[in-house]
Amino acid sequence: MTVTPPDRALASPPRWAVCAAHTAVLLTLPSGIWRLLLAAGLTAGYTRAGYEAMDFTGWGSVYVVGLSTAGELLALLTLGLVRPWGEVLPRWVPLVGGCRPNPRTVTVAAGLGAGALTLFLSQFALWWAFPHTDMTPLGSTIAGFLYLPLVAWGPLLGAVTIDYHRRTAGA
Repeated sequence: MTVTPPDRALASPPRWAVCAAHTAVLLTLPSGIWRLLLAAGLTAGYTRAGYEAMDFTGWGSVYVVGLSTAGELLALLTLGLVRPWGEVLPRWVPLVGGCRPNPRTVTVAAGLGAGALTLFLSQFALWWAFPHTDMTPLGSTIAGFLYLPLVAWGPLLGAVTIDYHRRTAGA
């Protein structure tokens, strides 16, 4: 396998794109930490009956820890659109380390991800429009504010993806 150094002819990402990519990573932290608290056995805003009904013990805790971890790892991929390791994959990546990813493939994958995130996470903008009888009133309010940042994840990823496409088109 041939190692391909980064193409320095590519324009550096603009400051706004770097800030947007870092912001996208940070947006997943509040809800992820809240889910980790649930997995640790804290009711974190749920009523006792609501917490038991959600079954955050056993495999339920594995699920919420996995969801938090997967969400953060996926968010970290956004940084690859503005960092050198997105131009040439790090050598420690199995099978493809040192290779240059196809910019079109990256753009399509990131674009589909941005669309899916926007579609699925926009519901959290309406959190307070629906009753959450399994939560305390304060817990529902806090959970709403912890999940609200996720609404911006898809649009931020979309903006960074467009910038990546503009910089790599023709590369």
